Amino acid sequence: MKQIKITETVLRDAHQSLIATRMKTEEMIPILETLDQVGYHSLEVWGGATFDACLRFLNEDPWERLRLIRKSVKNTKLQMLLRGQNLLGYKHYADDVVSEFVKKSIANGIDIIRIFDALNDVRNLETALRTTKKEKGHVQTAISYTISPVHNTEYYIKLAKQMEGMGADSICIKDMSGILTPYSAFELTSKLKEAIKIPIQLHTHYTSGVASMTYLKAIEAGIDVVDCAISPMALGTSQPPTEPLVATLQGTGYDTGLKLEVLNQVAEHFRPIRDRYMEKGLLDPKVLGVDVNALIYQVPGGMLSNLVSQLKMQNALDKYDEVLKEVPRVREDLGYPPLVTPLSQMVGTQAVFNVVLGERYKMVPKEIKAYVRGEYGKPAVAISESIQRKIIGNEEVIDCRPADLIAPQLEDVRNEMKAYLEQEEDALSYALFPPVAMEFFKFRQAKKYKIDSDYADFENKNYPV
Repeated sequence: MKQIKITETVLRDAHQSLIATRMKTEEMIPILETLDQVGYHSLEVWGGATFDACLRFLNEDPWERLRLIRKSVKNTKLQMLLRGQNLLGYKHYADDVVSEFVKKSIANGIDIIRIFDALNDVRNLETALRTTKKEKGHVQTAISYTISPVHNTEYYIKLAKQMEGMGADSICIKDMSGILTPYSAFELTSKLKEAIKIPIQLHTHYTSGVASMTYLKAIEAGIDVVDCAISPMALGTSQPPTEPLVATLQGTGYDTGLKLEVLNQVAEHFRPIRDRYMEKGLLDPKVLGVDVNALIYQVPGGMLSNLVSQLKMQNALDKYDEVLKEVPRVREDLGYPPLVTPLSQMVGTQAVFNVVLGERYKMVPKEIKAYVRGEYGKPAVAISESIQRKIIGNEEVIDCRPADLIAPQLEDVRNEMKAYLEQEEDALSYALFPPVAMEFFKFRQAKKYKIDSDYADFENKNYPV
């Protein structure tokens, strides 16, 4: 038995999972000092979809959000999620962009970087891992958990040993679909604790309804840290709630040491925020329920809602069940990739095309073609020659680390957007999301001009009476 540590996800994955990452920085700031007093292992505050959402939907600078959080959180480690060579975007970037992004993330306040690759191709972790170590950050490599004929305990032990050998400071079992069941979690955690010496953290989602039970069995097997969300922003497609787990472990050898009274202050802050987003329609009550489809088809909650959205656009919602059955078939064709960003979106879109068009692979998105060419990395199972021919014809398939074929990008990026450069971080925002970042830069510039003009009018006494 040992004290269990908790990472709180309310400022990142919880609202990403429930309200499409729409929580604003101004809604976070009033509770930051209280969160800092709880005694969490870490606060997950950045990465994932937060960067994109800040720029695209909230007209916020994600770098400024991180700096403001760091200013208020002085005692607790700040954590982020990074998609390896994809960073926070949806394709591979050059090594110079990856290195600079990691440097700036740590310089602006991040302590722990959880780095994963959608294919569990460790080559795609190398640059981010190496730079994090160089910048004195904590490297947590993540295993993208899935189930297939080849994704078994032995596969994950081998992967964890590779990650430990690369210099990881800890490892996370990242169960993005909520499909890790309690006794499987016990077996996997037990075997991993025997095989590696570094701490192990567990991340899951409540989508299938088993997550809290999964945590208890993993805790009994020796897990070191678990990811939870404060209760108003927990359950459904989010994480297991923090307070019930803390209460369950109180007075045992696993006691977290966290106080329910302080956690209740945190919950009271987020409860009205949750209610406001529900009134606006951004929080659909459906995502708070249990969806057994996650266990049957291994489809993450966010992917389910995306499939519904795509089918509505095609006027084909009646084909939802057919698409759900097609997802595992596409996944098998493509070498059993874990259904995590960006592959979850890619596999889901292909399944929709296959069903709606009535012919498999009649239409193939460019991202799937790039994947089959090896541009995202190496799948656990080789893609058959017949599927390759159907998708990319006689095009060549690469077998090197994909980023080895990408020339340095940072200098060109800076030159492209130098008219809008106000901080070095802006070049990185533009590298990841060029059109979206440019719109934000123009908004920021216009806003600044208006403030300057208003101030000049005030100084010259030209302000309205």
